[in-house]
Amino acid sequence: MKRTIILLIAILLLPNFGNAQDHLNDYKYIIVPDQFDFLKGKDKYQVNSLTTFLFNKHGYSAFMEGEEFPQELKNNRCLGLTSEVVEAKGGFLITRLQINLINCDGKVIMSSRIGETKEKRYEKAYGLAIRDAFVSFQEVNHVYKPNPEIAGITTSNSAKTEASEEEITKLKKELETLKAEKEKANVVVGVPAATTAVVVSEGEIVASTTNQESETQKYSDKNEDLLFAQPIDNGFQLVDMEPKKVMVLYYTDKKDVFIVKGKDAIVFKKDGLWVMSENNGSELKATVLNIKF
Repeated sequence: MKRTIILLIAILLLPNFGNAQDHLNDYKYIIVPDQFDFLKGKDKYQVNSLTTFLFNKHGYSAFMEGEEFPQELKNNRCLGLTSEVVEAKGGFLITRLQINLINCDGKVIMSSRIGETKEKRYEKAYGLAIRDAFVSFQEVNHVYKPNPEIAGITTSNSAKTEASEEEITKLKKELETLKAEKEKANVVVGVPAATTAVVVSEGEIVASTTNQESETQKYSDKNEDLLFAQPIDNGFQLVDMEPKKVMVLYYTDKKDVFIVKGKDAIVFKKDGLWVMSENNGSELKATVLNIKF
């Protein structure tokens, strides 16, 4: 009876295991953080190095944070799964660890079995528990099969980057105008109220002050326009003073050129200014953004 129950459980788990393997094959790389949340310090007890080593040993392409990534992984972090090692609850005087592989959307693609050991010394216990948990990944025949929805992110970015070069060329004149206006604004803000001598009659001079407050206010910097860039996977999110998310920027293979999520637009740096170029279908619009990275 007991053997029958075990057999039924194994049969029920097989489809889930197969699905996990299929999803795992969508990803080409494994990214291992240089520090796990349950430990204090980078590569404590060499747990992170061991995790990277085991993935590479068993046919995966793994890199630890801080190492040089392949160019395609730099361009598209979604090609990789992030390895997360967590402590599992339960078990008195037993070290229990589990390895999760998480995609760039925060979804767990595959979890290992829980690795256990009764070893009391942490420097050995963590290594033994990770090796025990890693058996789950040894049993998977990982073969990368490009998924267009994932691999296509890089292709999309490259295509938009090529288009962005043409847009940048078209915007040169507009940028020069915008830059000139900003320089003019800075000059106006910095000019104090002027005192003008006006001749009223012969031998009599009256001093009058020209009020330029309205012009100064017109060009004054507004804190509410300031956007803060917060790093995320594959780019930055821009938030305002509330803070409220205003837009998301994705990396491209060009320096200081980003794609705006959900818009036919790019953000790039020109002459020290951050500019958003947006094509709304009828015209090309350029807007200077006040971004603090």
